[in-house]
Amino acid sequence: MKIRLPPEWGTDPVPENSRILRFFDYFVLWSSLGVGLLVMVAGSFLSSLSFFEVLAVSLAGSVIGSLMLASAGVVGSRYGVPTMVSLRPVLGLRGSYVPTVLNIVQLIGWTGFEIMIMAQAAGVLTGWLFGELSFPLWVVVFSLWCLLLALGGPLAVVRKWLERYAIWLVYISSIWITYLVATSPGVGQWLTGGKPDAIPLLLALDIVVAMPVSWWPLVSDYNRFAAKSSSSFWGTLSGYTLSNTWFYLLGAALVAVLGINDIISAIGTLFLGNAALILILVDETDNGFADIYSSAVSFQNIFPKTPQWVFAAFTTAAGALLALTVPLLQYEWFLLLIGSLFVPLLGAMTAEFFINRRNNPPVLDEFYQSSGVKIRGFVSWIAGILVYVAIIQLAPDIGASLPSFLTAVSVSVLQAQLLKRPLEKETR
Repeated sequence: MKIRLPPEWGTDPVPENSRILRFFDYFVLWSSLGVGLLVMVAGSFLSSLSFFEVLAVSLAGSVIGSLMLASAGVVGSRYGVPTMVSLRPVLGLRGSYVPTVLNIVQLIGWTGFEIMIMAQAAGVLTGWLFGELSFPLWVVVFSLWCLLLALGGPLAVVRKWLERYAIWLVYISSIWITYLVATSPGVGQWLTGGKPDAIPLLLALDIVVAMPVSWWPLVSDYNRFAAKSSSSFWGTLSGYTLSNTWFYLLGAALVAVLGINDIISAIGTLFLGNAALILILVDETDNGFADIYSSAVSFQNIFPKTPQWVFAAFTTAAGALLALTVPLLQYEWFLLLIGSLFVPLLGAMTAEFFINRRNNPPVLDEFYQSSGVKIRGFVSWIAGILVYVAIIQLAPDIGASLPSFLTAVSVSVLQAQLLKRPLEKETR
């Protein structure tokens, strides 16, 4: 019997009859992608701050990052194209290959980190049974399950997996963990203040913003299935803001209140903590699915005729290899690297679609007939990267996300105005 996979769509626009996802679908999808063990690990980097500082940074960073994420998704929902294709009017057809390669690299990295954290958590629960084989065994199991979800496609995962089962399980477990942490004896001390050597607030903001921004190169891969652009925008913004704020705060709380630096071990010390961990793992697999599926879609921006399952299998295998070999200690550096590359790229894209061409928006043909390379887009992007890296290296206390984003926007708008003036003179 021949196995029939669902339609791929690939780099082609999604047909109108397949654009069926609404506000609730996107709220569930992005709130699900905004929760997980890796988000709590990122939140643990903020544990030196006081409760109110973590709350303020988590909320502000989540709103800023989710607003960027949802805005980028508008392009996909408006034109029905995946994210890497949506960059063609900004960077050109061949120019879009550069962020495509970078996105594939980050998605393989995310796949590795997701498989690693899931296998570590499952290994804690089953180490007594499988011993040293527990971790590699779970790496294989989670890799195969995430690959199967990726082959099923977004419509099936959202409506048949997340909405029916996974999201409700993770909500229940997360509420339980939050209650136990909030009623722990150490919470009072955390409320009164942080540590003297606390992480700078604006650097903490960069770490929070980096998580939703890491998803924006994927957002249109899913938001292109929206029945309405407004539904996908508000569902993405509200869903991701809620979950990202919650889990950054919860990750910081587990370390600050319980005094245990390892998130998995901290959850395990709580009453029924292992049961809650199992429920979180059920939902965590959707993050792995998104990384693998979007990696395959990104590959098709360069190799449109190759079936998605080939690239999905490659990403899964590469991610599993990383999970077995690369330590999680590199995670904070990985978040800041993503921010330095993709925050300013989003700035260049935002300027092009919503400022420079607000009165003359691209038509669908431009996504498929764009010039080879558009230098103007690269100038804006590189300017933003330089600002981000300079701030992180020289003055991390002032934060790099907003300055680099605004730099890319400003350079793009300035170039557009300078190029427009000679044309205006010629027409007089």
